[in-house]
Parts: sequence; structure tokens; C-alpha cells
Amino acid sequence: MSRRATIAIATGDPAGIGPEISLKAALDPAVRAVCDPVLVSDPAVIARHAKACGIEADIRVIAHMADADFSDGKLNVHDCRQPEAATLAFGATSPMAGRASIAFVGTAVKAALAGEVDAVIGAPHNETSIAQAGIKFDGHPSFVARETGTPEDDVFMMLCFGGTRIAHCTLHQSVRSAIDAITKERVLKVLRVTHRALKNLGIAKPRIAVSGINPHAGEGGLFGREEIEIVKPAMDAAAVEGMETAGPFGADIMFHMKGYDAFVVMLHDQGHVAAKFAAPNATIALTIGTPILFSSVAHGSAHDIAGKGVASPAAMIEAILNLAGARQPRT
Repeated sequence: MSRRATIAIATGDPAGIGPEISLKAALDPAVRAVCDPVLVSDPAVIARHAKACGIEADIRVIAHMADADFSDGKLNVHDCRQPEAATLAFGATSPMAGRASIAFVGTAVKAALAGEVDAVIGAPHNETSIAQAGIKFDGHPSFVARETGTPEDDVFMMLCFGGTRIAHCTLHQSVRSAIDAITKERVLKVLRVTHRALKNLGIAKPRIAVSGINPHAGEGGLFGREEIEIVKPAMDAAAVEGMETAGPFGADIMFHMKGYDAFVVMLHDQGHVAAKFAAPNATIALTIGTPILFSSVAHGSAHDIAGKGVASPAAMIEAILNLAGARQPRT
């Protein structure tokens, strides 16, 4: 990665707050001090949100990432035209919005794969709109996996806020199927990917705390034996590979523990509830295990406040700053 990273910002659901917070983040002085942001969107969508939200932006529309010019303070917008999306009412759920949000993020990911940008930030999408468009989508990690040709089982989500990082062994599936998916092999895989991601983020000797599956991490087998038969053996195998892990701990107490660079949880809600309680508007979701740097915000598209100019860009700014200094990961 060059000294100043070029960050592609896919602006998300055109009927939600994504374009607004993308604009605000790309214009933020702290962001501009450390990287060169490029919005990936329909210019008409950007102009409409800027006008509605009272955001002043001197926009340069570019057809190719190579055309971006950061010398004069203008905001570069990579033209990903979606004419239907530009006329959508704020807060509307529709297949047009779903197609547009996927087009924006897909274009940004392709640019990262081609080496034209150093990282990608995804603004909030609306899963109902994407489903109405008939597009397969079950979260950014699996989407980025498919777009980059990475096996979906090798890709995980890490929530980040402040100095806390939480990686998930399972994600968007029923609890019943998640329990079946948690094997020694999968736990070891998420430990490997988390360890590698931490090193890519500049942590020389990562320390990882690991949760159990059951209450109190099984209480020595009283509440289940998954910790004894699955989680701990995976941790032992990780230790043989040189990784430093501790646990398994009960997920209800683990996040108070100091001195760890990341926490690995077994189930979606073990990590998401903690993150959204501790940092409801400033949590980012880092996709780990793919050949590109990709992050998104952990909040939704907020249709109820779209176009009103009141949406906070805090999580988007945090996501950009988090990736701006990171090194390119290698799988």
C-alpha cells in the first residue's frame, strides 16, 4: 500500500442514509488528512442527497479510478450509473435500490481486486430491497468472498470499535444450523484468519480470547460439552501453530478482560449484542480472510431519517481511519 491509501466508498442503499454518510465521511478533514477517498455511486444519487441534506461538495465525476485527481480538493465520484435509483423516494424499499447498492459495492470490490484502490468501505444496504431484486445476499463477508473467488467458509466478520475487535465463528444463519456448523476445524479456521488479520493490522504478537458456546462456557461440562470437545481442542491446535489464545470463556464476562487484541465468539449475537450496546453508532464490520481490505458499518440504512441531513457518519469515518493505515492482507 502506498503512503496515502486510496479508499473506495460504495455508497449503499440509495434510498437510505448511505449516500449522506458517505459524503460526510469523504469530506471529513480527519479522513482527508490520511487517505484519498473516492465515492462509488451514481452521480445523480450523490447530488440528490447532497442537496437534500445541505452538504456542499465540489464533485468530479470520473469514469475510471485512474482518472481520480486529489490535487485540488474536489470529491471524486466513480460513475456507476443506476438511472432508476436516482429517482427513488427517500426511505423507499424497492428492487431498484437493491440492484443499485449491489452494483456500487461490486464495482468497488473489482477495483480493489485490480489494485486500483487500497481498500473498500461499504455503506449500509437494505436486505429487503436486495431480496426484492432477486440477488443472493447474506451479508458482506459472503458477498465479498464470492466476488473475490474466496471460499465462503474461509471468510469471517470482525466487529471493531475503539480498541475492541470481535470475530465471529458463525454469522447469518439460524442458531440451530450455527451450532451444527461449529466444529474443531471451523474454530481453528477462524482463529487462523483472526490471527492473520491482526498481524495485517500491525499487531506483531496477537493475543486472542475465545468464547464458549454454552452459558458459562459449559461450566466444565455441566451445561454442555462443546467447549471440551470442540473449542478447546481447536485452541490447542492453534497453540501448536504458534498462536496465543485463552479460554474458552463465558461470552457474558469475556469482554471485560484486558490485554487481548481480539475476541473470537461462536455465535452472531454473542458479538453483535456486545458491540451494538457498547458502540451503537460507531461499530465497523471488517471482512477478514479475503485478498482485499473490506469494511462496512454495523448499523442499517435508517430509512426513517434518509434525506434529512441528520445521519451520523461516525461509524463510516471510523471504518475509513481503521483501514487507511492497514497493510494489504494476503491469504
